[in-house]
Amino acid sequence: MSDSTSGLFSRLALALRAGWRILVDHHFAGSVQRLERGELTASAPAVTELPKPAALRDASPDSALQLLALLQHEGRFVDFLEDNVTAYSDADIGGAARVVHAGCRKVIREYLDIEPVREEAEGVRLTLPAGFDATAVRVTGNVVGQPPFTGTLIHRGWRVRQMTLPKLAESHDVRVLAPAEVEL
Repeated sequence: MSDSTSGLFSRLALALRAGWRILVDHHFAGSVQRLERGELTASAPAVTELPKPAALRDASPDSALQLLALLQHEGRFVDFLEDNVTAYSDADIGGAARVVHAGCRKVIREYLDIEPVREEAEGVRLTLPAGFDATAVRVTGNVVGQPPFTGTLIHRGWRVRQMTLPKLAESHDVRVLAPAEVEL
């Protein structure tokens, strides 16, 4: 069967595979969007695979849970996310967001020393040399060929320079983000 006369089930299988790949592969999704806009043709060079990130390793959840508990304590972060906000007005949500923002920002500033991944201002054009750190910079859009890549900085990114969380007692259960409260 030629491509132009593929059967219904072949096209259905292709649609399911392509749809799933669009959801999980942002490079493929970008290519499909460019193809729809007529910017990509069958003769266009193939999208080049970026270097694969390092192998995954298990990480202890303790510090993440501790940080989440601090965000809850100071900014009511989990309460805000777990609340059904559809019942509230935009003004009420905006007021709550200011409280959450102030508390969470306090935690970030107190326990984390963060810095931008890139120092340039967003919107500037820059060139990524061969061997750039693909874990610190994500290349999007029309990724063709090998580095150097020249493009526009969309987001500077963030990295933690240092994290200093409070010490915990051995008996502390980090899975309890906020204890239940009982008023007497």
